[in-house]
Amino acid sequence: MDPAPAKTTTTSTDGTEVRHVLGTTLDVTTYDKLALRCRELVSRPSPTAIEFANTQIVTMRRHDPEFRGITRQFDHFVPDGMPLIWCMNWKNAQLEDRVYGPAFMRILLAQTPAPFTHYILGGSEEVGRRLVKSAQSVNPGIQMAGSYHGGCKPNGELTDAGVLEEINRLSPDFIWVAFGTPKQQAWIHKNKGRIRRGVMLSVGFALDVNAGTKPDAPMWMQRLGLGWVFRLLSEPRRLGPRYLKYNSLFLFYLCWDGLRGRLHARPADHQ
Repeated sequence: MDPAPAKTTTTSTDGTEVRHVLGTTLDVTTYDKLALRCRELVSRPSPTAIEFANTQIVTMRRHDPEFRGITRQFDHFVPDGMPLIWCMNWKNAQLEDRVYGPAFMRILLAQTPAPFTHYILGGSEEVGRRLVKSAQSVNPGIQMAGSYHGGCKPNGELTDAGVLEEINRLSPDFIWVAFGTPKQQAWIHKNKGRIRRGVMLSVGFALDVNAGTKPDAPMWMQRLGLGWVFRLLSEPRRLGPRYLKYNSLFLFYLCWDGLRGRLHARPADHQ
């Protein structure tokens, strides 16, 4: 007898419409909806963590129990990759586009003049300067509360122990965390309970793209879900092993969970 299909709830505890893909709960959202939501979340007395989840993130959460445990600190997972959109639309999400981290960063920076404030974690000082200059050209009223461009260890520990104190003193509305996966997730896991307020956004590659220090894929490639091909050709040695591993695992779990009727199962059904 075939097993009963796993339940697939379509709303989260806060009422957000969601779909489940390989055990990750993804928000059914758009750029505009998420920007509005972020501006609302800054009024909360506790921090909110948002992950821009591509196929690698979803696959790591399906494959690696330790990474899944670390990322439980996140309140929202936003579909950053077109293959995830296709999976969600299979369950009638009716989404036309992903919410791509670098593009969303540009939108939110443009739509949040003073009194909204921003804090940047990650990248080099040159990347930080270029990013601020680019943001100010679009939004002259933007307020950058501060930044940290030092190192982050794999466990989420920073080389400067005073950063957390500075963040709490400055109390920024938006904290952009860009140490790369899995360091940025480890930092949020380690520090979310220590930060008093603000929206923490795990964006990685977005800093370099918006600072103009790394190229991004042309739109036609992004729409076809081929952004990873462009990045692979740009940085084959660094990204080749990663893409080979996680793209293969994503396809494997897509088939394996699909055959078992668990592709769209709730997270608890994969643990």
